[in-house]
Amino acid sequence: MKILIIGANGNIGKTITPALQQKHEVITAGRNSGDVSVDISSIASLEKLFARIGTADAVVCAAGDSVTSDLLSMTGEKYFTGVQQKLLAQINLVITGLKHINDNGSFTLISGKMGEDPAKGSSGKAVANGAVNSFVLAAALEMPRGIRINVISPSKITDIATEDLVKGYLKSIATSANGEIIRIGYN
Repeated sequence: MKILIIGANGNIGKTITPALQQKHEVITAGRNSGDVSVDISSIASLEKLFARIGTADAVVCAAGDSVTSDLLSMTGEKYFTGVQQKLLAQINLVITGLKHINDNGSFTLISGKMGEDPAKGSSGKAVANGAVNSFVLAAALEMPRGIRINVISPSKITDIATEDLVKGYLKSIATSANGEIIRIGYN
């Protein structure tokens, strides 16, 4: 299987990439590192990425920023940063990628526990992550050509066992799962 991993050099990417490389052809991409450079917030950059790599069987996104700050310090601009960098960037990845993903392929996006179980100072993350979850649930109903879409929703990365993280990604990539919020590290 040919798998594109965006954010392969981040905390999650560094964990899942070696495991996926054992049995699959993996292409890594990121803003500042990887086999291919990409800025997922730019549609033009995404189009260049897919023009360079061709088609893929699975697209994994382990990248996307959001803002953490107490509510009284948040502004519309800070919320928009998360919406733009985490939500809209991943939506654009899916919409652009649909033309380049093989039939019966899969998209695996990233959200986070704060989208469902927020803590103080996490409203920025809650908005962005919750919206990614909602997008995946809705998009799964309309994906063409047998393509599936899921979202990984991890808790604090340092509290998650490597094998649990890899198992979650494999569930999204290599099973019939579709429209699922795959929760990892929740208590």
